Amino acid sequence: MTSSLWHAIVATVLVFSCTATAQVSETVPSGAADLPNPEHIRLLALKDVQWVGDERVKRATLFGDPSKPGVYGILYKWEPGHYSDPHFHNSDRFAFVISGSWWNSSKDTKDLSSTYPVPAGTFVQHVAGKTHWDGAKDEPAILLMVGMGPVDTVRVLPRRELATPASGSQ
Repeated sequence: MTSSLWHAIVATVLVFSCTATAQVSETVPSGAADLPNPEHIRLLALKDVQWVGDERVKRATLFGDPSKPGVYGILYKWEPGHYSDPHFHNSDRFAFVISGSWWNSSKDTKDLSSTYPVPAGTFVQHVAGKTHWDGAKDEPAILLMVGMGPVDTVRVLPRRELATPASGSQ
């Protein structure tokens, strides 16, 4: 891992783990200065995040673009009872669980009994080329995912699908 990526990950995780887990107060504590100049310091409270997605998972890109070269950071909000399919990525991805429990599995088949709860405050690394899948069980899970783009996601097909040729294939 390059030192610039490592610094970006550490800074991002520290900023969001400290700010997102605390409730943002509508009142400014006594002795606080005015808000910093937004041209110098960009602030975004978790309550103000603009989520996009569906009933399974929502996301909000904070910086970068996972389809382009360079570092990116995305917030994911997994809704209860929803999980990804088994897959892997071409590069390492680094997550910090902000709230809830994020359930992970390293199996290549989707079996909920193989998931492990990763609670808020935990750092996770999904290793490049290694199968995993994840989601939320009984409560929403919010996490920050950081990586280097471009990232490719490859779905892992169950063995029975791999053994059965698609119609019309030779």
